[in-house]
Amino acid sequence: MRRLGALQPKAGALHDAESLSVRGGGARRARMGAAVEARKHIELALKHLEEGKALADEDPARASEKLYKAAEEAVKALALHFGLSDVLEKVERRGRWTVAELEKAASKISGRLGEWFSAAWDRANYLRVWGFHEARLDADSVKERAPDIERMVLEARRILSSE
Repeated sequence: MRRLGALQPKAGALHDAESLSVRGGGARRARMGAAVEARKHIELALKHLEEGKALADEDPARASEKLYKAAEEAVKALALHFGLSDVLEKVERRGRWTVAELEKAASKISGRLGEWFSAAWDRANYLRVWGFHEARLDADSVKERAPDIERMVLEARRILSSE
């Protein structure tokens, strides 16, 4: 049985699509499972967003990590919501998300939401590399990028709540 566990946060088990279909209403229940999973990603995104914004002055490196994680969770949530099956199938086979799948998902989402999403994703990646891994960004540089990440997260939340 293939599990969707790699697509969800570690906390809280969700049912995979095959086990849902066994109980009846297969496609509908699988979509419902994806919707529940997408909402969990949005909850994480909101948590990381708030933590990142709060940490910007005292620890720009950790703030960069949290803000990137917020953007990453927004991408995962929207990939599930939009049913980006080619990306989700690769994630499922591999058992985890990689930068390649996140990049592909962000590009496809940008095609639906507009170029701003791709630009915001690029800024999130900049935070990941130069703010977190290299620890080269100061608080002002991190805070300058935070509104773009916030827009990603809030727009993802808005889209998911309109279901």
